[in-house]
Amino acid sequence: MVTRKVPLRKCTGCGEMKEKRELVRVVRSKEGEVSLDLVGKKPGRGAYICKNAECLKLAKKAKRIERALDCHISPELYDIMEKEIENG
Repeated sequence: MVTRKVPLRKCTGCGEMKEKRELVRVVRSKEGEVSLDLVGKKPGRGAYICKNAECLKLAKKAKRIERALDCHISPELYDIMEKEIENG
């Protein structure tokens, strides 16, 4: 029986290492569009965040997602991401 290595990613909010499937990916496309990637298949540069609004608030306050994606994220986009995380 072969045990497969579980991919781990670091949450940009709390900084904890968690399994990739437990996190939500925030992705910046080549065109510079930032969106949530709930499936993990969108092309582009990605940053990971826990599936709770508190981690998103921590990452927003410290601008960690913006630094990871090397772009500016508007407050409106953060609001949209927060609603998607709460619903998703």
